[in-house]
Amino acid sequence: MPYYVFKITNSDEIGLVKNLQLIEEFQGFKPAKKRAKALRAESGSDAEFIYKVTFADNQLIAEEQLLEKRQKPTLMEHEI
Repeated sequence: MPYYVFKITNSDEIGLVKNLQLIEEFQGFKPAKKRAKALRAESGSDAEFIYKVTFADNQLIAEEQLLEKRQKPTLMEHEI
């Protein structure tokens, strides 16, 4: 399964709508990770977008994974 590097921007003020742009597809994790790190370094820390690497069967599934709303994990008392 391939790894995908995406550029993600929020198109609204509260971050509900995300725009995804596929940057590149890789067959291994290390080259994908290296590419994402290089892109992050080029953009700087004040950029209005982020780069993410995801692993999926195809591009559509990768996009769905990045767009799904995840709940924050509940911390147990002993984890604080």
